This record gives sequence, structure tokens and C-alpha cells, in this order.
Amino acid sequence: MLGIVNVLLVIDGIIMIVLVLLQSGKSEGLSGAISGGAEQLFGKQKARGIDLVLHRGTIVTAVIFFVLAFLSAYVLQ
Repeated sequence: MLGIVNVLLVIDGIIMIVLVLLQSGKSEGLSGAISGGAEQLFGKQKARGIDLVLHRGTIVTAVIFFVLAFLSAYVLQ
């Protein structure tokens, strides 16, 4: 059982890395780093389309990753 959980943990980690790398950057370059923070903080822009799918997929895989890591470290040992 521990081996199956560890394999699922590795697969989930790889999927999470791919999802994070596929997401578009919120600000481009140094000018975006300076002025983009205020827009992101106060703006009401919502992600749409593929960005929304990637964002939600990243959240889901992160939750699954932590549950599997907890199972692997504490429950199955």
C-alpha cells in the first residue's frame, strides 16, 4: 500500500509541476513587477478559459499532494 501511495505522490507531483509551468505569468518584466502588484491587489480581474482550468487544477493537485504526503508519512508507516 505504501508503494502505491508513493507512486501516486510522484505522479501527482509531476502533474502539479506541469500545471504550474503551463500557467501564464501575471506580470511581464520589471515594469509589471512594480505596477502589476497594485493592479493585482485592487483589480477585480478574474481568470477565464484555460487559465482558470489550470489554476483550479493546480489547487486540486496540491490538495491531493498534501493528502498523499500525509498518508505516506504518518498513516502508512
